[in-house]
Amino acid sequence: MRNDSAEYVKKCDRCQRYKPIPNLPAEVYHPQNSPWPFMQWAIDLVGPLPPAPAKKEMMIVATDYFTKWIEAKALSSTKEADVERFIWRNIICRFGCPQSLVTGNGSQFNGKQITAFFAKYKIKQHLSTPRYPQGNGQAEASNKVILDCLKKRLEGAEGKWVDELPGVLWAYRTTKRRSTGETPFSLAFGTEAIIPPHITVPSISLEVGSVDQNSEQMRLNLDLLEGEREKTII
Repeated sequence: MRNDSAEYVKKCDRCQRYKPIPNLPAEVYHPQNSPWPFMQWAIDLVGPLPPAPAKKEMMIVATDYFTKWIEAKALSSTKEADVERFIWRNIICRFGCPQSLVTGNGSQFNGKQITAFFAKYKIKQHLSTPRYPQGNGQAEASNKVILDCLKKRLEGAEGKWVDELPGVLWAYRTTKRRSTGETPFSLAFGTEAIIPPHITVPSISLEVGSVDQNSEQMRLNLDLLEGEREKTII
């Protein structure tokens, strides 16, 4: 099935037309690593995008360095309060307080309000270099992936990107990443998500077992998760 999928993608017209050309232009990247899930995130703003309902033309994107999990939200405003609200709702309330954030250098990220917010939760902030967005390489990479997927889904209906965004994020989170060899979902939660093919094709994850079998499977999954996360660190 994997080989068939790879062959299909190679022949997909939209995939070929919208696929970004790697290393163009060539840039020097300085990779940053995180020793554990959700300790360090990269955050950036994307836009302006084609106008969507409620005057949403911008998108804020956050990527966890360890799991490569992406959180993204459409915005009609990009003030400090909007960035603070996103970090609180989409990062802190879901994954806990991060140790550090790598952000852009705009006023939304270095004003008094957002700086006080970071100080309140003991979050270290690293600003990318002005006029050199590649300094926030993880965010730039995530932005390219999200925009590329949206282009493939929308073509002419560009104003519907807000409706397509959740599906794009779900597809990304359940797809193995080359950098880790695992899906962001599995590294985050210790198990793979149930996707449509699992519903139509018999899968062990959908079989109903006894309580003892379930407990044993849970212990096995936890052991495997530790191994997967250790491989990611290496």
